[in-house]
Amino acid sequence: MAFSTTEVLKMLLFLLAATNNIITTQTKCIFQGEEDDHSLYEEGDVVLGGLFPLHANQISTSQSYKKKPQPLSYKSFSARALQWMRTMSFAVWEINQRQDLLPFLKLGYHIRDSCDDIPASLQSSLILVNGQPEQNTNYSCVGLRRPVAPVLIGDAGSGATMSLLRTLGSFQIPMVSYFASCSCLSNRKEFPTFMRTMPSDSFQIKAITKLIRHFNWTWVGVIGADSDYARFAVQLFLEESARIGVCAAYVHFYPQSMPKDSIIKLIHNIKRSSAKVILSFSGEPDLHTILREWKRQNVARVQWIASEAWSTGNSLWNDYHDLLIGTLGFGIRRAEIPGLKSFLTRLKSSDALGSALLAEFWEETFDCKLNRSLNTHVHGNKSATLSRKPCTGLENLEDVHSVYSDVSQLRVSYNVYKAVYLIAHSLHNMRTCVKGNGPFGNGQCADPKDFLPWQLFHYMKQTRFTILGEEVSFNENGDPIASYDLVNWHQGHDGSLQLVKVGFYDASLGREKDLFINESAIQFQGGQQATLSMCSESCLPGSRKATRKGQPICCYDCIPCAEGEISNEIDSVECRRCSVETWPNQGRDECIPKVIEFLSYYESMGFILCVVAAVGACTTTVVSVVLVAHRKTPVIRGNNMELSFLLLLFLGICFLIGLTFIGEPTDWFCMIRYTAFGISFALCISCILAKTVVVLMAFRATLPGTNVMRLFGPIHQRASVLLCTSVQVVICLVWLTTKPPFAAYNTKYQTAKIIVECAVGSEVGFWCVLGYIGFLACLCFVMAFLARKLPDNFNEAKFITFSMLIFFAVWITFIPVYVSTSGKYTVAVHIFAILTSTFGLLICIFAPKVYIVLLRPEKNTRKHMMKK
Repeated sequence: MAFSTTEVLKMLLFLLAATNNIITTQTKCIFQGEEDDHSLYEEGDVVLGGLFPLHANQISTSQSYKKKPQPLSYKSFSARALQWMRTMSFAVWEINQRQDLLPFLKLGYHIRDSCDDIPASLQSSLILVNGQPEQNTNYSCVGLRRPVAPVLIGDAGSGATMSLLRTLGSFQIPMVSYFASCSCLSNRKEFPTFMRTMPSDSFQIKAITKLIRHFNWTWVGVIGADSDYARFAVQLFLEESARIGVCAAYVHFYPQSMPKDSIIKLIHNIKRSSAKVILSFSGEPDLHTILREWKRQNVARVQWIASEAWSTGNSLWNDYHDLLIGTLGFGIRRAEIPGLKSFLTRLKSSDALGSALLAEFWEETFDCKLNRSLNTHVHGNKSATLSRKPCTGLENLEDVHSVYSDVSQLRVSYNVYKAVYLIAHSLHNMRTCVKGNGPFGNGQCADPKDFLPWQLFHYMKQTRFTILGEEVSFNENGDPIASYDLVNWHQGHDGSLQLVKVGFYDASLGREKDLFINESAIQFQGGQQATLSMCSESCLPGSRKATRKGQPICCYDCIPCAEGEISNEIDSVECRRCSVETWPNQGRDECIPKVIEFLSYYESMGFILCVVAAVGACTTTVVSVVLVAHRKTPVIRGNNMELSFLLLLFLGICFLIGLTFIGEPTDWFCMIRYTAFGISFALCISCILAKTVVVLMAFRATLPGTNVMRLFGPIHQRASVLLCTSVQVVICLVWLTTKPPFAAYNTKYQTAKIIVECAVGSEVGFWCVLGYIGFLACLCFVMAFLARKLPDNFNEAKFITFSMLIFFAVWITFIPVYVSTSGKYTVAVHIFAILTSTFGLLICIFAPKVYIVLLRPEKNTRKHMMKK
């Protein structure tokens, strides 16, 4: 339960007035409080105060105040805390034996029970810093029975420590905590006289979040007591976890008084959650209550992540080992303190008789009753003590296994040990001060046997020392360098708890190397395999996370990457678009090179077109051979043999031009392809135009007084062909010099393929070439149409007319098909148009001649041709 500053001040005023201080009424001096021997005390020149939670879980009682109130009683006794107390005693004893450290000074100690309770802790702390007065029978003040402690080592809990600091801080009394880890205690403005040998929670939280992230536990339940320690720790965890993509499935704080209904509510929240990992910022007594209810309701087992408050505690193991196997947590760095084991076990029954604390431990351990009077300030069960048999005095701690004497896990005890040495080194440094060069006014030094608490704190802040091979230093906030052991709860062969070190966290190694985990040594709750704890299953490569509306970022749906995108990581937040040259594979987790597509000789369509072009060229050659062989016959001579042979030559070239459209395009290849196409067809149509004109001129020349044929002889015919073709050549030259065709890598039609095609460069240039060929074809058609009524035996105009109709049909059909297709099919359409129109010209113009020459030779006579 947390107390506000106002409440703490009220308690302080009450305690100062009613409990700890001496109330002086005229000449009387009365100690307001119960005299008890629940403490450990050793005289010395400087007495160190110590506060340790030896008891816990107060038994609530109602007071009527009609008689003297009974002392407070507590349910549980902590042998572990007694070990901490005795470790402080050992450290003081060890320092007093040394000649190199404080040889001029004897240290003493006054150690009291804080009962894990803020009021009790305040009461004990005020007794320590004010001293206990000696009273005579006349109630007059005759001095202090126990001297004032100028410095306190304690308390264990962060909440109690904060309350003590708010009380004692006003008097500049330094405190060194061995177990209070709340990051809030690093606030120098609020707690100026605080130091600790326990790392701040801010480092523990970083270590825990890295551990959780390492095992991909993104959906974690978080529980803790409603205390300053737990609230600050949870706040830090939520901030750090959000940064690395870990979500809290729930955050549940339970009252420190732990009423049954609050525990049932906590278990209910855990049961209805899908989280299989729970991070607990609780103490061991709290977890006893929680796990008892857990076991009663038979809740499914989970993976526990322990805060340092209980990660190395073993009081839970005997009753709940089946639930806690595999627990992971960061514990304070373990050490071996030479001589501590023998110091702890040499305690005898005679020593226990001198202190109620030791007596209670002795009776609990050996289940016997010491011959002592039970005073009224009882911690524990008085009736149980009365029922025990008397102790014999022969009991030996070396003969029993006890948490008190177990030195295999010296973690908090090591912090206590370091705290004592911190004060000792500070006192030693105080002695080395040279008068005139001191840190205080006018260069004054402090006397190690007579100093003020704030003067000691000045030296404590600057102290650095080495202990058991570890260099101990503190930052400006009084915090040590963070170092933790990652411990894993294993079950030994005898069923005992084995705290196995499976890694470590060391903040001094840097952010990338501060955490080391030996996974092969870890035993999880479910075995050797880490438990899965996620709100949503991991998104595999090829998909991305899409957060569900109104839910934490760890709850998401897996969406396949869009077309053209990939993700090659698990739980990718977004998909990455492939480059222009690459495309996702089937799993969409890798970009692979796109398929390069063009019309190739090796595919069926390209091969067929190639064969057709070759057949066309061969057919043209065969026709040429036939005509050459019969070049002196009337049919051949009568139809302008020279232009016929030129036309056959250019038709053969047109067939071969189709082959330039097959294969992988290059810039030069594209320029040659379109130029050769335009010029070759211009030559063909020019020859046909010349032939048509010759036919017309021939019949015009039969009229009396006409010299037309003289003006259009062979030279003029060849010149007309060259002249008509030269216009196309000029168009092509302008096209090539301004914006020529080029090889383009097209991805807009098929995103999974790269279509290598010849881009025309200038659309105007391309359509001008086609338009000029169409213009020549139109002239041919007009001329042939005018010659359609000439005598049949001498007139091939009707065949030219029919060939031009086929030519127009092909190329007019070509335009919409060419525009609507893409890729290699566009090229195939272009080749098909070239071959079809060329075959049309070859067949329509030369098939009748070949037919007469080869199959109807009787018609290939001058007589037959002159009939009409």
